Parts: sequence; C-alpha cells; structure tokens
Amino acid sequence: MNDLLQSIDEWGPEKIVCVSDSRSGMRGVLVVDNTARGTGKGGIRMSPTVSVAEIARLARVMTWKWAAADLFHGGAKAGIVADPAAPDKERIVRAFARKLADQIPASYVAGLDMGMTERDAAIIQDELGDRGTAVGVPEVLGGVPYDELGVTGHGVVAALAAALELRNRPMAGTRVAVQGFGAVGAAAVRRLHELGAQVVALSTVDGGVHDPDGLDVPSWLARRAEHGDACVHGAPAAKRLDRGEELVVDCDVLIPAAGQDVLGERVAAEVRAEVVVEGANLPTTPDARAALAARGVTVVPDFIANAGGAIAAGFAMDARRSAFRPAPDRILDEVAQRCRDNTRLVLRSALEHGVDPHSAALDIAQSRVRAAMELRGRLATVEAEPVGAGG
Repeated sequence: MNDLLQSIDEWGPEKIVCVSDSRSGMRGVLVVDNTARGTGKGGIRMSPTVSVAEIARLARVMTWKWAAADLFHGGAKAGIVADPAAPDKERIVRAFARKLADQIPASYVAGLDMGMTERDAAIIQDELGDRGTAVGVPEVLGGVPYDELGVTGHGVVAALAAALELRNRPMAGTRVAVQGFGAVGAAAVRRLHELGAQVVALSTVDGGVHDPDGLDVPSWLARRAEHGDACVHGAPAAKRLDRGEELVVDCDVLIPAAGQDVLGERVAAEVRAEVVVEGANLPTTPDARAALAARGVTVVPDFIANAGGAIAAGFAMDARRSAFRPAPDRILDEVAQRCRDNTRLVLRSALEHGVDPHSAALDIAQSRVRAAMELRGRLATVEAEPVGAGG
C-alpha cells in the first residue's frame, strides 16, 4: 500500500476501494483515477492474479484514453481476484456489485475487461436494479454487441491505416503480424483481410503460426471459432512458432494485442516491423518505445489505437437509460473516424515537436484533463500573501 501511496500524483487516483465478502470468498478493487471530465468508466478485469497496482495502472490508461478520444468520461478500472471459469462466478460477481453499490453508478459505471462477459454485465445490472450501472450487456437487453462488431480491432486497423498513410504506404499488400487472437486480434485480422493486407503471423497463449506468403485468414477465423486458443495446434501449411516469436518475424507491421509489457527493450531490438500499433493496453515498456523510436519505428500508442471499445462504450453510456440502441454501422464509422483522426493528430504532433508518439499523445490527453481540472477548481493554488503582511 505504501508503494501505491507514493504513486499518487496530480492526476490521481482519486479513490481506491478494496472490497471482500467472506461468504463467497470474493476479493476485489475499484480504482477511480480522475473524474474531471466525467463519471469514472472502465472495464472489470477478473483473474486469479489481479492486483491493486495493476488496476491502478489500467485506470490511468483509461483517463488518457477517454481524454484522447475527446469523450467526457473519467478514468477508472476494477478487478476481481478469481478464476473466470469458476463454477460460482455469478455469486462472486453479485457479491462484488453489492459491495460497491455506494460507488456504482455514482462514481463508476462498470464495463467488461479480461475474464468478464456480457452475461456478467447483465448480472451487475440485475443485482443493483439499474440499467445505468453497467455497459456491455447482451444485445437482447439493449447492449452494443462489442465482440460481434469487433469495435476495438476495427479501430486498431483504422489507426494503422492513418499511420501507413503518413508513410505513403497502402494497406493492400502490407505484411502484418498479430500477437493475440482473442476478440481484439481476431477482429483486427478480419478487417486487415477485408482491406487487402497480408497477415503473416498470429498467436494465442498456446503459441503461434507463421507463413511468409500470408495465412489463410478465413480458415483461421473458423478454426478459432471452433477451438479457441488451441486453434494453433496441428497448424496445417504453416510454421509453428514458440510463444513470443511472432513479435520478431519479418513483417511491415506488428500489432501486439495480447498482454502487458510483452515488448521490452531486448525484444524491441529484434522487431523487424516499421510500424507497431498497440492493440493491447500497455504492451510496450518505455525502454522499448525509446529503442524503437531510435530506429525510426513508428509506435501508435495504446490509448489512441485501441480506443474503439471506449468509443463504443460511449454510445452504450448514452443509450443505457434509453429504449433505443445506436445502429452498428454508425458505431463502426465513428470508431474508425476517431481512431484515424486521433492517430493523424498524434503522429503529426510528434513530428512537429520532435518527440515520440506516446509523448505527443500524452501531452494532448493531459492538456484536456488539466483544463477540466482547472475549470472545476481541482488544481492546487498558491494563496496570495495578505496585504501588509511581513516583518
């Protein structure tokens, strides 16, 4: 806890709420990082290894993501220490929602992250008796079908298109390696294929596959639908890769869309891509970004590239108390437009000021949050010395 106290800065976090329930064994945490631009919003992550520090770090990313997308919500994140496959998952989720009833939705609106499903969002709404408590519910309950639409992956590819445009490169024929073949990675792979890019490598937690002539994307999407992460087992007409090798195959573009801190300085030295688009949250370390920048590799930051889910959640937030749901085409168009525009803004700003894209993106996001904090009177002020005071 001392480390967390030391990590508090001018931005936040505003509150850290730890909760537990002896009957279900539930242990969880909510971190509301900064609400200057609106109510805290971010997904709930469920994993046996969830930590307060991890959730605080992700909550900060959400602060920058909302601000960079210029949407008026605040940064927040929540976590539950549990196995998502546990038979008593519903009981744990209900206990978590009850313990945070004084925070949801007053300070925080719940969403989905790793280990959580649309049904879990529906359970939270049911437990708290309010449609305004969570987004990400099934379409039949009025939710936006995030995974079916592939909003985050769709936005990642739109960000890539903008980065390629600034390099005067077409999408068609571009060779792309994708780490992570989950909801984000699969949606990105599907969209890349539609736009004529060549997917040369992909991976799951069970390993990866590589074909320099391009993988058969439709067949791999079908294998994933049938086998999940095990789809890479017995891969036909493709070279098997050990986990992590997909990051360093010969390609034009690398999309890390799996875990955090997977690309450190050592791996960065071996990356052969000219463009890295961060599909996951926090996939690269600061040292890695510096090493890549020194080699002229363009890195599109996570909170710019993967903001599609947040943008779609913004639609869901607007509609959560309404009887109407926005049209899917409108959501995808807005996601693509914002991700393209924000990527152009960040990369041009980086060139203009001679900084790396992450620094440029952070400056844009921080300036928006700081302006909101100032208008709300949340910044420290220096009191003027009273007239006539002194010795």
